[in-house]
Amino acid sequence: MTTTATRFDGRLLTPGDAGYDTARTVWNAMIDRRPRMIVRAAGVADVVAAVRTARDLDLEIGVRCGGHNAAGFAVPDGGLMIDLAPMGGVRIDPVRRRARVQGGALLGALDRAAQAYGLATTAGNVSHTGVGGLTLGGGMGWLARQYGLACDNVVSYTVVTAEGGVVTASRTENPDLFWGLRGGGGNFGVVTEFEFRLHRTGTRTLVAEFDFRAEDAVPVIEGWRDLNAVAPRQATFTASVDSGPAGPIATLGFVWVGDPAVGRRLLPAMRALGRPVASRVTTPSYLELQQRDDSTGGHAYRRYSKGHYLRRFPTAAIEAFLLRGGTDLSANPNLPGVGLQAHGGAIADVPEADAAFSHRGTMFEFGAGSRWTDPSEDDARMGAARAAGASLEPYASGVYVNSLTADELADGQRGVRRAYSPAKLARLTAVKTAYDPSNVFHLNQNIRPAH
Repeated sequence: MTTTATRFDGRLLTPGDAGYDTARTVWNAMIDRRPRMIVRAAGVADVVAAVRTARDLDLEIGVRCGGHNAAGFAVPDGGLMIDLAPMGGVRIDPVRRRARVQGGALLGALDRAAQAYGLATTAGNVSHTGVGGLTLGGGMGWLARQYGLACDNVVSYTVVTAEGGVVTASRTENPDLFWGLRGGGGNFGVVTEFEFRLHRTGTRTLVAEFDFRAEDAVPVIEGWRDLNAVAPRQATFTASVDSGPAGPIATLGFVWVGDPAVGRRLLPAMRALGRPVASRVTTPSYLELQQRDDSTGGHAYRRYSKGHYLRRFPTAAIEAFLLRGGTDLSANPNLPGVGLQAHGGAIADVPEADAAFSHRGTMFEFGAGSRWTDPSEDDARMGAARAAGASLEPYASGVYVNSLTADELADGQRGVRRAYSPAKLARLTAVKTAYDPSNVFHLNQNIRPAH
């Protein structure tokens, strides 16, 4: 297939072609943009050709891995979209405990390939998320408290630059780029391969969940928070509040990756927190754990979310968490679901200056999110999620860069300033200026080059 003087080994799609609409669909039905062309890259040469073609034709570039970014950065209206989905291969070296993962691979492919040898690395919580977008922003997952974030486990990156060159980034080769790629997002190029460090995790897990009526939950969450401070690294504490038939329900618990018998030792302390209305203790395999939050109809939903990092979680924050931006503990169907996931452990072991990823002193990551199908609900649903986010903002220390919304990023650099300290943003700006001085890769959580 050709366009101008360029030939691609993969498919070139334009409006009207079979597969075009599927390729431009992402994890948010509110995104309905139409690229001028979509290059479904078959390999590194296609990515190089796509970048050069876009520059020759003065087209914006979007890069699609798993399509989970709800802001829709992957889909440039009238631009050139590089779809890495055909580049989904994973190769495991069980002796060296390494995985080579192509830029379009999904987390599930990495999990399945590594678990065949009892190995794994930090890889999100949803199997159909793209490895690329998750890892470039940092990459939280059930193994992070034991082994660090996804970006902490990257040994090297293969990157197509804004000039259409191909470089390797590691601690010894282009170390400035390696630093920036570990949490700096898609600002510096298109990563076509990741080399990950793997760990002997086994295949067994335990999940414990305890449901409480929201009106009874403040002292329970206080106790859960205090247990988290002394929990083993195999445990990742979780909490959520959602609407139930009889009113809002707060669910507290933990995910344990390792021998379930050892994980069960936490259960007496958890049960002593209060009398739940329901409880569940299950022992899924690691692969089942990684798939339990998957959604087969996800692309049909309209989505909006807000997020924060929290270094502390006092009683006033707990009360705001339970209210979800509302004024009382009602069953308002427009209120978003809210959740917490514990950080700490190996995440905090990494020196703050070691990588672009920031806020390693985080206690919990907070998220408020809604999904719906009726466009007439857009304003109410997004407004409710914003209100929930605003209610926790007084306790926030920053934000995960992958959680930044399009409206936060549209407001100048306010969003990225929440994601990075001034010193890190200055260093990221220097890396951006060195590798992408014309800001070719700007459809992302953009770090602007110096002018």
